[in-house]
Parts: sequence; C-alpha cells; structure tokens
Amino acid sequence: MKKYLESADYIRERISISPKVGIILGSGLGKLANSITDKEVIPYAQIPNFLLSTAPGHQGNLIAGRLGGKEVICMQGRFHYYEGYGMEQVTFPIRVFKLLGVEVLFVSNAAGGINPKLKVGDLMIIKDHINLLPNPLIGPNHEEFGTRFPDMTRVYDKELIKICEDMAEIRGITVRHGVYVGSTGPTFETPAEYKFFKTIGADATGMSTVPEVIVARHCGLRVFGMSVITNEAHDFAEDFVNDGADVIVKADAAAEKMSTLFVDIIANM
Repeated sequence: MKKYLESADYIRERISISPKVGIILGSGLGKLANSITDKEVIPYAQIPNFLLSTAPGHQGNLIAGRLGGKEVICMQGRFHYYEGYGMEQVTFPIRVFKLLGVEVLFVSNAAGGINPKLKVGDLMIIKDHINLLPNPLIGPNHEEFGTRFPDMTRVYDKELIKICEDMAEIRGITVRHGVYVGSTGPTFETPAEYKFFKTIGADATGMSTVPEVIVARHCGLRVFGMSVITNEAHDFAEDFVNDGADVIVKADAAAEKMSTLFVDIIANM
C-alpha cells in the first residue's frame, strides 16, 4: 500500500487535474494521446515504483489532460506478464489510478481475430473475456481496494457499450462484438491453440488487458474495452505467418477510428 500511495502522491503533485477517466493504450495505439489537450506528460521512468514498458509500440508515458470534455489520465503503453513482470507489477497502475480518483477505465489492445467474421482493421467491442493468465488477485487481498471474491458476471459496462454502438452508427464506423482471450505470450499461438481458443468461445486473442480489467473491477471501476484486429488467426494458408512488426503497423492504421469512438464515449458518459 505504501508503494501505491507513493506513486499516486508523486503523480498528483505533478498534474493539475483530478482525473475520473483512466485510459490504457495498447500496441501501436498511442495515437489517441494526440487528441488529449492541456497535456502534462510524465515518463514512467520518473514515477516511483512504476516499471518500464519494453514492448514495441509502447511509448512509456503517463499523460494527464482533457479528452471529450473530461479530465483523463492515459497510459501510453502498458506492462505485460511476458516482459518478466509479476502480476502485481503488471496491474500496479490500476490501483494508482483508483487512488487518484479514477472511476472509469478504458482499455485497448491489438488482437488476433479468431472469429472468421473479424478482419484486419476491425474494431471489436469486448463484451466478455477468458483469462488464461495467472489471476492478478492471487495472494493476500488488498481490502483497501475491494472484496476477496469480486463478482465478474458483468465486467464490461453495458451503458458504455451502448454509447459506443450509438456513436459508431452516427459516425459510420463498423464495430464488432466479441470475447477476448488473454494468454501469456510472447509467442504467437499455434494453429492448434487458435482452434482451441475458438472452441472455448473466444473471438479474438491477445497478451494483455485481462489482468488490468480484473484489478479494475476489484477496485470497483467501470470498464470499457476495445480490440483492434491486427491479424487474422483463422485462415492458415501455406504462407500464413504472424509478424509482430506488422501488428503495430495495422494497429496504427486503425487507431484513428478507435480514438474517435473513445472521445465520443467519454464525451457522452
């Protein structure tokens, strides 16, 4: 708890807002940060107890400012289990957000489309998830943040999903809906693993997001999640390969649409 408070105090002293909205931007999706006005930027390296984001496409800045008429705080890059960090480290910023007064968390990621209906460049509203990573709540419970056994039946906020659907229709942006499965990485999945994920009910897969969302719900935060489909994991032709660099390129190409919807949702909450 001392570390959470130390980080929160450091950030609070260096920003001039009281953010109610927290945002986590995934691989190649840092472009949303360009829409934030009145920016105050703190590199992760300067924040006590924060980690460094080593994944490609993660810039490693905490940005406070205004978006959609609301005061927000945004992670331009996240931490991953595959980087060698423990689950409490991966999810550390979520509890710091809670101490800063954040009430709603927006999460984004680049994901592989398992459902054949999902194509590269599609935006998928996360309606539910499957966790194949270690649960971040294992260990002593942080009573200061939440109950020992948090309910997970309605993880992704239905009101925020409805706002996104309405705004997407107005904007003429096509959105899909699906279940996201989070696994450890850092390898891309084998064809057999993709088929397994499909069998257990997943529409898209990635290596992040779920731990942060679990801790957010433990803290009582409302959550909205969106995946940008950056590769199609359902057509295994002879020349099919997964390319991490290409994932970032594809995410960057779709980031503007996602950014538009995030701003719209925040403005209409």
